[in-house]
Amino acid sequence: MTLSPGEVIERLAPVYGMPVNVPSGDPLAELILTILSQNTADTNSGRAFNAMLRAYGSWAEIAAAPAADLVQVIQPGGLANQKGPRIQRVLQAVAARSPDMSLGFLAELPLEDANTWLRSLPGVGPKTAACVLLFGLGRPALPVDTHVERVSKRLGLVAERRTPEQAHDDLAAAVDPEDYYRFHMLLIKHGRRTCGARRPACERCPLQPDCPAGSRPG
Repeated sequence: MTLSPGEVIERLAPVYGMPVNVPSGDPLAELILTILSQNTADTNSGRAFNAMLRAYGSWAEIAAAPAADLVQVIQPGGLANQKGPRIQRVLQAVAARSPDMSLGFLAELPLEDANTWLRSLPGVGPKTAACVLLFGLGRPALPVDTHVERVSKRLGLVAERRTPEQAHDDLAAAVDPEDYYRFHMLLIKHGRRTCGARRPACERCPLQPDCPAGSRPG
């Protein structure tokens, strides 16, 4: 059988704990932190984010800083040469459209319009936009990172050949919007602790024997 998203949550929550979303209320900070977190550990991205906040007094200062200086400041987060210029391009675009550099207005826009606005920023894709909406504002958006995509495909919730962007659409339609946060967080924990990319620990997986990938011979 193929487990439904709700059944997946029911199976994983006793193992990892039921996540509770407490939005930060600062969507711009979530946007920048999400950029810093790409392809790096949370600990490292957090260090880079905190270093940036200590070094600069405002988002406007970060946007206007010499690029080489910002790259040096966020070096602990990894890929600083790519992330520094990208952060500045995003902040400059935000300033051009929202002079007070606040994204609080996204809370009042229709969800689709808020998502479109975020996706119009340079380099912002579906995962980053969803992170801003979900973690910053508590709005029903479902970020699909590599863990969520991998586990969902193994479970048969997303077809194997679907692209990451298509996986976003498939899962947003399949998961109850009220469960977006729980589903996202539980699949990340499961992907990190049990359903690893190279060596999934199927022998101790709470989703067995109902995971199609785990039940395959060999």
